Amino acid sequence: MTVVSAWNLDSTSYARSPLHGESALWIEKNCYIDVWIEGLHAAKLDPVAALPFTLASDFEGDQWTFFKPSHSDLTALYGVVVQELNVWKPLLEHALFHVAKGRLIFTEADAYWLPDTSGTDYRTNHVKSTIAIESVDLERRRLGYFHNASYYSLEGEDFARTFRLDLPPDPTFMPFFAELARFDRVERLPPAELAARSRDLFRVWYARRPPQNPIQAFGQSFTRDLEGLKEQGIAAYHAYAFATVRQCGACFELSAEYLRWLGRELGAEWSAPARHFDSISNGAKALIMKAARAVVGKKAVDFNPLFAELAEHWEDGMTELGALARG
Repeated sequence: MTVVSAWNLDSTSYARSPLHGESALWIEKNCYIDVWIEGLHAAKLDPVAALPFTLASDFEGDQWTFFKPSHSDLTALYGVVVQELNVWKPLLEHALFHVAKGRLIFTEADAYWLPDTSGTDYRTNHVKSTIAIESVDLERRRLGYFHNASYYSLEGEDFARTFRLDLPPDPTFMPFFAELARFDRVERLPPAELAARSRDLFRVWYARRPPQNPIQAFGQSFTRDLEGLKEQGIAAYHAYAFATVRQCGACFELSAEYLRWLGRELGAEWSAPARHFDSISNGAKALIMKAARAVVGKKAVDFNPLFAELAEHWEDGMTELGALARG
């Protein structure tokens, strides 16, 4: 088959998940969680149920946790099965085979050839990202894919370069990492049952929360890092901010959304701690902009009061969640 589609989506009419709506503080989170949000949404599965893992997010020393949904959670909540794709032949051949069976192929890709990144990386920077392939039209060289905050299409040269077509064999080329997501055993649970399963996962992830306040540790590192970034310039700051401040802010925005969802399904007491994680997300948004101005202007700015406030919100939020985890 030369034309295959898992779900017959149309990029011109696709309605993205509310988690990527214009009201979101961080519309794009990171490339991996973003494609899962949209993949689950397009499959008519509620992606919010899969977000308890965000509560275990931590500062790793040189980055914030690059947060991703657990494959075992996806199976437990929705019956979705994910496994590594052994790319033993050209990726395009794998995609044609599996997409025809209603599966998605999650694969690393070069954002240089992804037109939805126009204005940032498209035809400008070679940057590794993650997409989920939903449709392939080999004859017209057209690809339908999830990336960042929505569902898009590409064609022509972008298609050829994404799949390394029309190039001489290169024995040094290593294929990108890819995963296969199967939806043939999907369960669409009633909201109350889905929430109950997700609550069980919440208890697991809450137990995995950082043993020490990660925002306090991040603040100490940030103060040191900022001085070096002033010398390196704004490009270095943007890379640093994506790996740290953005991941922190976007992650806790999703934590807050998750708790509000539990509140609607299980009782208002679950929604109350969301305010602390909203405050962390909003604080990270202020931080990322203020620090950029400090880097450009090479100005001395004391961020310690902001970090102290955000660290207190993390402590208070986790304390309130502890009572719910024990209940």
